[in-house]
Amino acid sequence: MKLSILKLRTLLNKKYSLFLLVTVLFWLKTYFTYVTQFNLGINNNMQKFLLFINPISSALLFFGIAMIFKGRLQFILMIIINFILSALLYANVVYYRFFTDFITAPNLLQTKNFGELGGSTKALMKPYDVLFFVDTIILILLIVFKVVKVKSKRVGSRAVLTIFACAIMTFIVNLSLAEADRPQLLSRTFDRNYLVKYLGAYNFTIYDIIQNTRSSAQRAFADSSDVNDVVNYTKANFAEPNKVYFGKAKGMNVMYISLESFQSFAINYKMPNGQEVTPFLNSLARGNDNTVYFSNFFHQTGQGKTSDAEFMMENSLYPLPQGSVFTTKARNTYEAMPQILKQKGYESAAFHGNTKSFWNRDEMYKSLGYDRFFDSKYYNMSPENTKNYGMKDKPFLKESISYIKNLHQPFYSKYILLSNHFPFGMDKEDTDFPEGDFGDSVVNKYFQSANYMDQAIEQFFNDLKKDGLFDKTVIVLYGDHYGISENHNPAMEKVLGKKITPFENAQLQRVPLFIHVPNIKGGENKTYGGDVDVRPTVMHLLGINSKDYVQFGSDLFSKEHHQIVPFRNGDFVTDKYTSVGGTLYDNATGTKVDKSLGKDADAIVKKQLELSDKVVYGDLLRFYKPKGFKNVNREAINYAIDQEKIPKRFLSK
Repeated sequence: MKLSILKLRTLLNKKYSLFLLVTVLFWLKTYFTYVTQFNLGINNNMQKFLLFINPISSALLFFGIAMIFKGRLQFILMIIINFILSALLYANVVYYRFFTDFITAPNLLQTKNFGELGGSTKALMKPYDVLFFVDTIILILLIVFKVVKVKSKRVGSRAVLTIFACAIMTFIVNLSLAEADRPQLLSRTFDRNYLVKYLGAYNFTIYDIIQNTRSSAQRAFADSSDVNDVVNYTKANFAEPNKVYFGKAKGMNVMYISLESFQSFAINYKMPNGQEVTPFLNSLARGNDNTVYFSNFFHQTGQGKTSDAEFMMENSLYPLPQGSVFTTKARNTYEAMPQILKQKGYESAAFHGNTKSFWNRDEMYKSLGYDRFFDSKYYNMSPENTKNYGMKDKPFLKESISYIKNLHQPFYSKYILLSNHFPFGMDKEDTDFPEGDFGDSVVNKYFQSANYMDQAIEQFFNDLKKDGLFDKTVIVLYGDHYGISENHNPAMEKVLGKKITPFENAQLQRVPLFIHVPNIKGGENKTYGGDVDVRPTVMHLLGINSKDYVQFGSDLFSKEHHQIVPFRNGDFVTDKYTSVGGTLYDNATGTKVDKSLGKDADAIVKKQLELSDKVVYGDLLRFYKPKGFKNVNREAINYAIDQEKIPKRFLSK
C-alpha cells in the first residue's frame, strides 16, 4: 500500500503530470455530463465523436493559463479555473433540468433571470450533484495533503505555447468536422443544443459572449439621430389603407399559421393519377370561407428561414444578410404585432410543437411581446405524434384547441407547423397519399407531407367552426420559405414540365398567402407582395392605421401598394420585371431585357435593405415610439410558468 502511494506521489510530481491529470479528469467529467444530463439529439457516429472530443480544446486552453505561472499560484489558479468551469457546467445542468436549455451571456450578465427558477431550485438539485465537483475536490486534497509538491521553477514558455497551440489545433479540427456534418453551423445557429453538441458547453459560452459583444458594439455606436432618416422614409412611402377593407375585422381574433416549406407550385397541382395535392387549400384559393388568396406572394427570408418569416410578418422589417435576427438580436426593441395589439386589449400566445429554444424563440418572443408560449412541454410528444423537428401537424393543431379556448378574446396567436419539413414524407399510418415519381426521393415525398398538412388545416378550420371561433377570427396562412432547393431542379423540371432557368427559379420563391376575414368576399388577388407587407395589411383590417410605425412593407389591399418585392440578396420581383444577379427579365415572357428598366426598383430595394439593417443592427427602435405605443417589458414575461395551472378561462357561452 505504502509502495503504491509512493509510486503515485512520484508520478504526480513529474513535470506535467498534474496538468495532464486535471485536464483528463475534467474532459471525462464533462463528456459524462453531456451523455447523462443533456438530451442533445446525437444522430450519427460523427456527432458521437465530436461530443467526445469537444471538451479537450477548452480544458487545454483554460488550464494552460495556470501553467504560465509558477509555484503555489499555479496550483491556486488550477483550483480556481477548475471550480469556475465546473460551476458553469453544473449551472447549465440545473438550468437545463428546468428550462431544457443552456445558459447564455445575457443570463450570466443578468443574474436575476435565475430567479425564474424560484422555489424550484432545491427540487432541481440531486444528491449526486457533488460529483460535478469531484475533480476539484481531488485537486484540493492532493495539494492539502502535499501529495503534489509546489514547484518553484516556471514551466518553459515553449511548453506553454505548445499547450495553447494544441488547444487551437484541436478546436480547428473540431470545428472543421462539425461544419462537415452541419454546414454553416456558426452562421445559421438553429439552436443552442446544436452548438453544445458540436462545439461543447465552454466553446459555446465563448462564442455566445463574442456574439453578444459584437452586437453590443454595433448598438453602442447608434444614437437617436440615426432613426430620423428611417422614420422619414417610411412615412413618405406610406400607402394609405383601402377604405373598403379598413376596419373590416375590427375587434376580431387573429391567427397566423406558418405552413412549413410550402411553395405555391403545389396549389392546384394534381398528381399523375388526378389527385389534388392540397384540395382544401385549393378551395381556399377559389375564395371559399371568405378567404383571399394572394397568388403573387413571395417569401423574403435569408439564412434564418422560418424565424426570418416570423420576424418579417410581425415587424415589417427585413431579415439580416447573415444569420438570424432571432439568434443575434433577440433583445432589441421592436414594434411587433403582439405588442401593438396589446395596447388594444389583445392577449397573445405562440404555439410550437418543438423545444422553446429552437431559433431562440423563448428569448425573441419576449421582445416581440408574446404573453404566452406553448412549446413542446405542453404537448403529447410521443413517438407516434412526432417526426423530424417536432410534432406532427394534426395532433399539434388538435391539442392546441384546448389552449386557445382558455385565451382571453380578442387574442392574437401564432402556430408553427412542422410536418412538411425536409426530408418530407410521412409515416405510413398517417397517410395513404402516393409519393411522386420524379426521380428524386425528396421531391417525391414532398407531395405526401404537403397533403398531410392540407388535411391538418382542414381539420383545424372545422374545429374552429365547431367551437364558435371561426366567424370571430382573422386567419392568416402563409408559406414560410421554399421547401425544395435548387439542388433538386432536375426533378422539379419534371414536376413543372419546363426548364428551370434563373428566372423560373425566382418565380418558384412564391409561397401562398391566405387571409380569411369573415366580412369580406374571398377570391384570388394577383397583387405582388412579400412577408414585410403582412403587418400593415392586417393592422388596417383591424382598423389600426400603421403610418406612425416603422415599416418597409405596405398594405396589400391598398391602391397605393408598392409592388416591389426585395429579396435579401438584393434581387427583386415586381409586377412587371424580375431581377436575378443583376440580370433583368420580363415577367410575361421570361426573356432578358435592358436592366435600365429596373433601375428605379433597384434603387428602392437597396435603400430599404440598407435602412432596415440600420434599424436592426443599431437597435434604433429604442429611440422611437409611435403615439400610444408602449414598449415591451421583458421582465414581466415569464414562459417558465406552468401555464396548465393557470385557472381556466372559458369563452362566452
